[in-house]
Amino acid sequence: MRHTIALWKMLRFCEAMFTERGSAYQNFASLANRLPVVYVERILMDQASFLMPGIPVSDGTLPALHQELGEVNGVPALMTGLKYGEPHFHEKLWLYTAEQKIEGPLPRVRFSKRDVSRSEMTVVDGQLALVGEEFADDMKGWALVRVNDNRCSPQNIVTRCTLYKQYTTEEALQAAAKSYGGLTDTPFLSPR
Repeated sequence: MRHTIALWKMLRFCEAMFTERGSAYQNFASLANRLPVVYVERILMDQASFLMPGIPVSDGTLPALHQELGEVNGVPALMTGLKYGEPHFHEKLWLYTAEQKIEGPLPRVRFSKRDVSRSEMTVVDGQLALVGEEFADDMKGWALVRVNDNRCSPQNIVTRCTLYKQYTTEEALQAAAKSYGGLTDTPFLSPR
């Protein structure tokens, strides 16, 4: 849960749209709690956040976009399910970028958002893609969100970043537990 809170603290400043539950935070948290569990030592826990596939950046009623990282003519790209020539009726596109940074001992994800026009996209097999060297960066992730007034598509980050995986191991669990004083046996959790 603390990782979900740390991610939200970073994302909420980017006009993140979560319109499907009582509050934007509740909506985000219900989706983010499905992410892999990370084990972080106590001294870092409240501030650490990790870039990983599946971080939700929006949730709404517009159709979700299929997204994946790939290549177009040897150049890295964010491939999307947007069809070339499809009517978009005043629909905007927001590109969220998540970047994994190490700030001293602290791993932290920083988010940014920018508008994207369809004219800056490349047509690949009848679908649109964003093409550029930035999409090769394994410390970044992206999500392209459809927005129309107060409606948006549900989208999650796609990334090549694997830093988080070292915090999902048994060794990471043991180190984190030790920083909290160690694991204890409780009669309620012990096998009979």
